[in-house]
Amino acid sequence: MNVITTFNTKRREKQIKTERKLLKEISIKMLQESVRKHFGYIKIQGGVFMQQGFDEACFDVAIEAYLLGGKVSKFGYSGEDREAVKKRCNEELKHFIDTLYNFWLYWSEMGISNQVDESIFYSCEHFVETWWSEGYEKGIKRRKLRLH
Repeated sequence: MNVITTFNTKRREKQIKTERKLLKEISIKMLQESVRKHFGYIKIQGGVFMQQGFDEACFDVAIEAYLLGGKVSKFGYSGEDREAVKKRCNEELKHFIDTLYNFWLYWSEMGISNQVDESIFYSCEHFVETWWSEGYEKGIKRRKLRLH
């Protein structure tokens, strides 16, 4: 007697397997350094006690952007231009940027000046794009080495 499995189950298993392989290549230290580099100057309400929660929120967005880059790297490996691949996931990237920006606006001690708020937005944008690019490059590298 055969076991019946659905296409969605198989696809989800493959996605989890791929994500685990990609996540082995990044560390918490890399994420922490990236958060400090991009957002180290922003003062938050609650002081040092709240810092760990902010780091974890940034880690979540970074990991999601990284996995998205790794997922769409198959198109880049197939010969599609990097910008065309980025356009494919533009909606998700915008969502990540907006989520992170709104998070920082809510918890930061900003709101005094539009220039400062704008600089937070650019920091969020750069942060998400950096992690997307990192995932994209690692995904292409894994495919070239046939580790996918």
